[in-house]
Amino acid sequence: MRIFFFLYLLVVPTLLFSQEKTTSKNGLDMNTKYSSITDTVKKKKAKIATIDQYQIITLEHDTTYVDTSLTLKSAYKQNHIRKDDFGLLAFSNIGQPFNTLQYSLTNFSPYPEIGFSGKHFNYLQADQINYYSVATPLTELFFNTTINKGQNVDSFITLNTSKNLNFSIAYRGLRSEGDYINQLVSAGNFRFTTSYATTDKRYEIKAHFTSQDISNGENGGITSTSDFESDNKDYKNRQRLQVYLTDAKSLLKGRRLFFDHAFRINPTDGSNNLYVTHQFNYESKHFEYNQQTVLSTVGTTPVKRFGESYVTSGINDHTKYERLYNRVGLAYENSLLGKFNFFVDDYRSNYEYGRILIDTAKNVIPDNLFLQINNFGGQYEYQKNKWNGRFFYSRSITNQSLSNLDAKLKYDFNDKIQFDFRYRNINKLPNNNYNLYQSSYVQYNWSKDFKNEKINSLSASVLTPWLNAEVQYTVLKDHLYFADVSSPDQIKVNTQIINPAQYGNAINYLEIKASREFKFGHFALDNTLLYQKVDQSDLILNVPDFVTRNTFYYSGHFFKKALFMQTGIVFNYFTKYYGNDYNPVIGEFFVQKNKEIGGYPLFDLFVNARIRQTRFYLKAEHINALFSKSDYYSAPNNPYRDFVIRFGLVWNFFQ
Repeated sequence: MRIFFFLYLLVVPTLLFSQEKTTSKNGLDMNTKYSSITDTVKKKKAKIATIDQYQIITLEHDTTYVDTSLTLKSAYKQNHIRKDDFGLLAFSNIGQPFNTLQYSLTNFSPYPEIGFSGKHFNYLQADQINYYSVATPLTELFFNTTINKGQNVDSFITLNTSKNLNFSIAYRGLRSEGDYINQLVSAGNFRFTTSYATTDKRYEIKAHFTSQDISNGENGGITSTSDFESDNKDYKNRQRLQVYLTDAKSLLKGRRLFFDHAFRINPTDGSNNLYVTHQFNYESKHFEYNQQTVLSTVGTTPVKRFGESYVTSGINDHTKYERLYNRVGLAYENSLLGKFNFFVDDYRSNYEYGRILIDTAKNVIPDNLFLQINNFGGQYEYQKNKWNGRFFYSRSITNQSLSNLDAKLKYDFNDKIQFDFRYRNINKLPNNNYNLYQSSYVQYNWSKDFKNEKINSLSASVLTPWLNAEVQYTVLKDHLYFADVSSPDQIKVNTQIINPAQYGNAINYLEIKASREFKFGHFALDNTLLYQKVDQSDLILNVPDFVTRNTFYYSGHFFKKALFMQTGIVFNYFTKYYGNDYNPVIGEFFVQKNKEIGGYPLFDLFVNARIRQTRFYLKAEHINALFSKSDYYSAPNNPYRDFVIRFGLVWNFFQ
């Protein structure tokens, strides 16, 4: 099915691009109201589409335009998640989890999610889906090589059948073998979107459907870090390094149907408008962990890596999750005062297993966790002159204590200087896998009743031609995390037992981030520096004090300006810290206090080029691994990737 979607999205745009545009006999050609911005054939009556007619629209109605330029920022997004990964630390294979270096990248929702957060970096959430409005059909083809055998592709096409109606269809496919045993990654993200608005804008709707699956071979990390760090040439072939798990794998899959629409009650658009709004979100998810061989091997010694199990082989843990969300509101819009939206919502979720368990202590582990939550709330939007604000508040009216306050304010001093402020106060329900989990491993079964997490966050940022800077201060109370609860005897025999825990004391987190690019003719130095400070009684929230990325590069035109090229070197570094470790059974990172990671430099060489709407990316990643000691890790038992040369491209068609 993945190959079918990729071939379809690859072949159809090519055929469309190669076909001649014909004029209908009656002189009205709906396909040539606009000529593509790349057309060179002169048409007497055709209008030339400009780039601002190729719009990308978010769920919150923020609009940007398609960008085919080659910049350093676009090069930073040349990865499988299609966004700048500064603050994230990749594992050795593409598509595996990221360890989080910058804590402020963590997203918070007051509603409980399924959990398994380590598996969601490549999973597209509802607010990450974009909608489009284009003058002519637009296609984007993305390709990137992976680690050893495999490829990473993302094919996308969108078109307006009329000025009012848009469709888009896209498929992202990833397959990467990796350097280590049992590390194969296979993922697919299918997206279909549509948006429609009547000519008078009385009714508008945005809708999408997604089907996503993310499969990972789970090897549990290497068993001997001394072998990895040795100068033994035999171990430079990473397949020779022993891993804990040779046949385990995990799978996260989900489907979502979403739409958000609004109807204006008054027939004509005026200075005072009244709208009825409705948002619908239905999503089903499944998480599976499979492991055929229960016993692991360290050297020649059999090891029960995750403790005792109810079965001697064929671990097959399966978690099901369904969520249904409806929000109905009434919005009043005034040209002078702004827009007021009042709503009530209904959230229902069912998190379930196929059995009821009774553990060795006679505790009953139920088979499901059903939640029904109702909230009321409001949102105020204001946009006038240089000010733009959005203030949101919701609170539960059912038994669960739940609240969310999110205030954003933006001030545009001029075209080049802007200020942003944000305050968040969240009373968040725990994710479901904190309160309930079942596994064939005896000590990976629990039924808890944790308190809500309380999160207070204040942030500010400034964007200027001289410096971009942001600061954030966050206070966490009743913070939930996963902890290593292995006994000393279990640690001696390489057994790892992970359970959820809650930290009763407050955690204070401060972040200061600054970026600046210096240009010297054709040369430039781009710098991003992050400083973080955590005030806590115990090592619970662990992040490096400093993270930096510095890129020195040359850019210029060649071949009578037909080719634009950038080439240079990227330096990445973060200070040592007790980085979280990863557990595949629960698909989560957990806190550890035994081994520091970091303190090693990463150098990447790159050459980027652009010819018309096609951008090429050639990168030699971690080039210093060729001559440096193997002491680089993404997690205590998971090495960072070795030197690799990768190639990628992004190709846009404007039909």
